[in-house]
Amino acid sequence: MTTAERAGLRVTLDIWHPNCWTLEVTEGRVAGLLGHGVHTIDGMATGRFTAYGNTLEEVDDLVKAVRDSELTDSVWETDHPHATEDSVAFGSASRGIVVHYDLRNSINDALVSRGFIPDEPVRMYGGREYWTVIVEAERDELHGRIEDVCEEMDADVRVRHVAAAETGAGVLRTDDLSERQREAFELARRRGYYQWPRKVTASELAEEMDVSKTTLLEHLRKAEAKLLG
Repeated sequence: MTTAERAGLRVTLDIWHPNCWTLEVTEGRVAGLLGHGVHTIDGMATGRFTAYGNTLEEVDDLVKAVRDSELTDSVWETDHPHATEDSVAFGSASRGIVVHYDLRNSINDALVSRGFIPDEPVRMYGGREYWTVIVEAERDELHGRIEDVCEEMDADVRVRHVAAAETGAGVLRTDDLSERQREAFELARRRGYYQWPRKVTASELAEEMDVSKTTLLEHLRKAEAKLLG
């Protein structure tokens, strides 16, 4: 098969790896991080992140944990903390930060060097990283590449979702959704809620997410409004 004929895949990866400050500071906290890219500057990993949460107090606590972590070298802010009712897609409060840390503790190069190209901001919450990537590969090649990443970084990498990579109009990008909106929308899509006839009810989805039906429908309503513009 020629390069032009090779399939493209869009893959969601659930990742843990040792000596990672993003996993250390988000474990056990409600607030999370969005990673917007990592670059090498003077031999250090330099990444731009958004700390987000439901309240400014949650965000302040997370940023303080980032500063206090023995795994970060320096932290500086790119904007002032702010809170709005619903204008910040990933939470009601957010703060931009730039973090310098040991390049050896970043999994970015291990993934990118094997063809896993980030397609959305990387999400870090609950002590795990969630990468949505595109990769030029067949499905049966994924396992070997992921095993190589796990071996190099002593990491735990789980595949949460695999689909054919699509381009052009009609692709739904979920990077502007909050964590719960994204979870609800992707669960509804996987379970056939948007098929006709529906394969699952809102009550069944709510039970699976351990929320009320009203909360589930509110997550879906907000997600749909953002996705449809």
